[in-house]
Amino acid sequence: MSKEDSMQTISRAIQVLKAFSNEEKEHSLASLHQKLGLSKSSLQRILNTLIQHGLLDKDEKRKTYQLGIELYFLGHLVERNSHLMSIARPFMKELNDDLGETISLNIIHQKQRKCIGYLPSRHQLTTITYIGQYSPLFAGASAKLLLAYLPGYEITSYLNETYLEQITEKTIVDKDQLWSELKEIRNQGYSISHGERIIGAFSISAPIKNRFNEVIASLSLAMPTSRVDESETCTLINKLVNTSNLISDELR
Repeated sequence: MSKEDSMQTISRAIQVLKAFSNEEKEHSLASLHQKLGLSKSSLQRILNTLIQHGLLDKDEKRKTYQLGIELYFLGHLVERNSHLMSIARPFMKELNDDLGETISLNIIHQKQRKCIGYLPSRHQLTTITYIGQYSPLFAGASAKLLLAYLPGYEITSYLNETYLEQITEKTIVDKDQLWSELKEIRNQGYSISHGERIIGAFSISAPIKNRFNEVIASLSLAMPTSRVDESETCTLINKLVNTSNLISDELR
């Protein structure tokens, strides 16, 4: 097999692995063929190899595939070795224990907000977040926070090429209004959202900075609006900002 053929096979194997998501936890050969446009014979060879190495599992009765246990171990290895995650996690847990609400860590990836760390609420009624979740940068506290701290020319470029979709009735779709809010976020040092991306959800987000004073992530708190006490909002903001500052200090 030539070097070019080898690289193409690796690329296709990665495509297969990335075809699985929180919404599509399993696939058949036919669904992968339809989703990826790869020939069934090529797919079958790739699937067999991935199964051999524990990266996929196959349900022989249902003839479906799902991500394998080896990826779980690899994922935990990445998490343990990730400088940001290893530093942030104990602070996130302390805040989660204190408030009992959902705490998440988010970054920008492929011009979207991506959740890379998550601790769930202790309450039965909670907001839904998961590691690997993507959302647009223009809606929600964590996303807007990350967008606000980009260089001005990057914000301009993003807004010029992005359609601001009306996700909920609270989503800001006017670009001038969004620009004004992004400036306010930078001035006050945190972001708030009332149902901009998910109806009935309230969230606050604060920046995490590296030793160069660059914002590399957002720390966020999320909860149902039904549990928000306006008199306690300032306390929640202060605790979240304080925690994000502690993480930033450890990164410096």
